[in-house]
Amino acid sequence: MTITEWPRTAAGPALEPSGPDTVSVAPELVSQTSETVSESSEIASDAESGTGSGPLSRRLTGTQTWAAVAIVAAALVLAGIGLYLSFEHVAGFAHEELRFGSLGKGQLFASGVDVGIMVMIAVDLLMAWLKRPISWIRYPVWLLTGATVVLNAASGAPRDRGWEPLDYVAAGAHGVVPVLFIVVVELGRTSIDRIVRPEQAERDSIPWMRWALAPIATAQIFRRMKLWGIASYPEMVRRDQALIAYKQWLKRTYSGNLSEATEDEKLPMTMAPYGYTVGEALAMPAQQARDADERAEQAERERLDAETRRELAQKQALAERAEAQGQLDEVLARVDGQTGQARAHARAQVSAAERAAELEEAALQTAVVAEARAREAEAVRKESEEREAAAAADVRAAELEWEAAEKRKLAAEADRVAAAEAQAIETRTVAEARRAAAEADRVAAEILKDAAETRFAATEAARKEAEEEERREAALADIERNRREAADHAKAGAEARLAAAEVERRAAEIEDEAKLSPRQRAVRKVARMALTAGLMPQSLAYEDVHTELCRLVSIADVQRETAVSSTDTASKYRTEAVEILAQGYWA
Repeated sequence: MTITEWPRTAAGPALEPSGPDTVSVAPELVSQTSETVSESSEIASDAESGTGSGPLSRRLTGTQTWAAVAIVAAALVLAGIGLYLSFEHVAGFAHEELRFGSLGKGQLFASGVDVGIMVMIAVDLLMAWLKRPISWIRYPVWLLTGATVVLNAASGAPRDRGWEPLDYVAAGAHGVVPVLFIVVVELGRTSIDRIVRPEQAERDSIPWMRWALAPIATAQIFRRMKLWGIASYPEMVRRDQALIAYKQWLKRTYSGNLSEATEDEKLPMTMAPYGYTVGEALAMPAQQARDADERAEQAERERLDAETRRELAQKQALAERAEAQGQLDEVLARVDGQTGQARAHARAQVSAAERAAELEEAALQTAVVAEARAREAEAVRKESEEREAAAAADVRAAELEWEAAEKRKLAAEADRVAAAEAQAIETRTVAEARRAAAEADRVAAEILKDAAETRFAATEAARKEAEEEERREAALADIERNRREAADHAKAGAEARLAAAEVERRAAEIEDEAKLSPRQRAVRKVARMALTAGLMPQSLAYEDVHTELCRLVSIADVQRETAVSSTDTASKYRTEAVEILAQGYWA
């Protein structure tokens, strides 16, 4: 579609509304036909200028390649011709009329302008080829090209006579080639952009005929298309027609007085400048109501979630408290069990000590018996030796006596052996008894050690419990002392307030008797506030009294106590209070 043709799919004949139902469904008709309009536009565009994405997505044929090469070569030739024609004219005009110092500087100026234009054109074409076009770079190219056209035209203007018709033609002819070159460059840029980005949406242009016939309405359409990204001109026409039809229906409904329509009914006219269709504008209140309901539901869900989390936290806290109580009960049970074990162990130690004492006593008794038997055996041994000595002395006396003595000797020897054996047996028994007694002593010592450790642990626990009880009593004493101090402070504050109230009452009586004005009463009240706050004017200079009063009594305090709203009045009250304090009001 060219810019001089009226769009073939601009508007259909079925948009005349017959009532509210027709108007309300107009947006749906428009939205349903937009795809058809776009498709028909693309078909028409493909058929006329070959800008569709389908044919360009495949590779060029040999003929098309040669045609593209020929077009590029012709564009380069055109660029060379333009540079050749404008170079001498611009260089000479720059030297002669633009006050460049020499012809060489004028030529450098012309070369700089031409090279700058070519560099920016090359960068523009390259970035379009890389699918990263720079849109603003075309404007300095147009500006420099326009400057070149003006310089070329100025170089052909008459200098020593007036303008004739042919002079205008000559001046315009100097700018034809640069303008033609820029048109070719723009055509090449657009072609490259369509080749490398076939999926990019095409923007329809508004026909020049419409600009000429309805410039204001067309300008509004152009503004809305650019502001709100509406690429299809036929779609924009349909939206305007739907809006006009809806407005006419409203006029028929309210007998031409649109002021009687509700705000919701006037939404299509209100929202049209912002890119909304009639259907979208009419659906806006319902959509906003749904959005508000969704926000309310979301807020309610969040509130319920917060309540649920709070309840879960409370239950978790209860569970943790119950778990802690169970652990405490377990510790108390373990302590009770350990205490019972310690008591049983102590009783066992006492029993073991008593048993050890009994064993020791039995061992002592056994040792005494064994010692008595040993002494008896020793006496028997001595007696036997004496008899042996007597027998040895009597051997010589007689043979019979010798035989009897021999027999007695054998008997004594037997007795001695028996006594030795008995003594050995008794000694082993005593040793075993002593060993048993030592083992009993060792066990008793261990039992006594365990009992001592148990008593030490019990003593340590009692000491810690006593310290804890002392700390608890000290904390209770501190709490009681703090409570008494708080009560004393409260009492002192109440007494101070009572005294202040008495002073205020007496001051009010004195002021009533003196028949003071409300302002004088307020000033004296401010002075009493300063005295109550601790001001001692008798020991301060006038400036110090003013400074201390401003520190102790703020403007807000004066406003509150004197019931004034003006800060200026409150400040004046403080200044006058300083005056009366300096005059001896405090006395």
